[in-house]
Amino acid sequence: MTILMATSNVGHLEDEALKRKERLKALKRKREGASVSVNGTSHSEEAEALPRPIFRNYKPADDDLTELAVEPARPGDVSSEVKDQLESAKSEIVIDQLDVTSLAPRKPDWDLKRDVAKKLAKLERQTQKAIAELIRERLKERSEMEDLAAIVNAGVSSNT
Repeated sequence: MTILMATSNVGHLEDEALKRKERLKALKRKREGASVSVNGTSHSEEAEALPRPIFRNYKPADDDLTELAVEPARPGDVSSEVKDQLESAKSEIVIDQLDVTSLAPRKPDWDLKRDVAKKLAKLERQTQKAIAELIRERLKERSEMEDLAAIVNAGVSSNT
């Protein structure tokens, strides 16, 4: 029974191999032989319809492709811009026009306060909890003292 399954499996693989070979042959024939495609246009027309490469940083060795190469970029003339900047730097700046308050920070320690604000908020919450706990303990002690005082007073009054 295993022999029958093995032979049927091998036959199936052989069929697939033959189909694959036929497809490859058809592709090879299509690529090499046919100058007219299904649409009726030739391969040269299809090649012209494809986008042409532009060579910016590459100098092609083929003479047909050299016409597609882009000329290297030339640096622009910046001497006039540099002269204008140098002339503007020479002009005197009137001190009245400068606002000193815009140059100084708001307060010298504003960045420290910003960085510590979260930590201070956390400490504030913990401090409030600790104060509340101390108040509860004191109230508890007072109530116990009052109870103790009431018991002592009751005992003294019963003895007399």
